[in-house]
Amino acid sequence: MSSAPVFDFPAPILKNRDHPDWTFHYLPVPPDVADALLASGTRRVILEVNGREAKRALFNNKDGEYHLVVGLTVLRDLGVQPEDVIVASLRTDPDPNTVEIPPEFEEALEHDAAAAERFATFSPGKKRSVASYITQAKREETRMKRAYEIAHKLSSYTLHGDTPPDS
Repeated sequence: MSSAPVFDFPAPILKNRDHPDWTFHYLPVPPDVADALLASGTRRVILEVNGREAKRALFNNKDGEYHLVVGLTVLRDLGVQPEDVIVASLRTDPDPNTVEIPPEFEEALEHDAAAAERFATFSPGKKRSVASYITQAKREETRMKRAYEIAHKLSSYTLHGDTPPDS
């Protein structure tokens, strides 16, 4: 079995300053690395820093450059700070459609079958978005509140942008 190539490169953790309402940190990906990943059909990658891993997606900006979004939670999990210059290691995510569901949300879905059934129909990207919203909360109480709030919105079709099914 052949292993996917690993790309190692130094990069700074930068803060987005292009749009005043969007505050996130990102890791620029060198063009040759981005080109090689995209040529192989890869957009979902595993970022390794200091022996710790985070699943990320390769994004491009208006200038055609590529980056990985790394929020403060991800930075903390990787053991780095904004403005640090790190040695990043990227490889293709072998299972890009896997979504880690927070335990708080699993519990909420166990109590709401309609929400669980609807959540199962979501694309991996939409599932990741919901899971991210829940896991971004620092306190367990807030994560539980968000999990049950999202479950209710799923079953009542009141999630942002929802259109209730035809009756």
